[in-house]
Amino acid sequence: MERIIHIASNENDIVLDSFLGSGTTAAVAHKMNRKWIGIELGDHCYTHCKSRLEKVVDGEQGGISKTANWQGGGGFKFFELAPSLLKKDKYGNWVIDKDYYNVDMLAAAVAKLNGYKFSPDENVFWKQGKSHESSFIFTTTQFVTTKYLDLLSIEMQLGENLLICCPAFDSGLNNRYENITIKKIPQSVLERCEFGKSGEYDLKIMNVNGLESGEESDD
Repeated sequence: MERIIHIASNENDIVLDSFLGSGTTAAVAHKMNRKWIGIELGDHCYTHCKSRLEKVVDGEQGGISKTANWQGGGGFKFFELAPSLLKKDKYGNWVIDKDYYNVDMLAAAVAKLNGYKFSPDENVFWKQGKSHESSFIFTTTQFVTTKYLDLLSIEMQLGENLLICCPAFDSGLNNRYENITIKKIPQSVLERCEFGKSGEYDLKIMNVNGLESGEESDD
């Protein structure tokens, strides 16, 4: 492994091992002054990889330590992937797993996808995130109608801009207000989730004041 890393990389390069195993690649790369990323699935990421690399940082003298004059040092960050956002229901359809995720997490994910910082306002429900002081994002799993949009517009202050993310909306709404943009939640999410159904499909994030769930537009 030392020969491979020496031939294929230089100091401070990033070495990736997406099947880290016992952590050998990361251990050797660390001692050779390379940055590294290791990915592993299973309990041995704790029992082997993490514990081994902690010893490397502390200066253990196995492997190439003598030839590399390794005395210890550096460090690493250890991350765990969250559970899958999706699960299959009893009919085989992909739905959002509400045992692990809630509506705030969905709104946070959509905000990040669009370059907004998720920071819900305590008093204004549709201000779920912002890209700067006067530009906000609102994610809803409801169908956005003209009436729905008009109610939101009334609450907005002069100079504020709003991005609304939703599964679908009335045609022509993007031309109704200069300071409001509407876009669909990414298709990669919509293809795997079903909205507007009862039970585990019900993922309504917020209702606009004055609108009941499922209320139809008069237009």
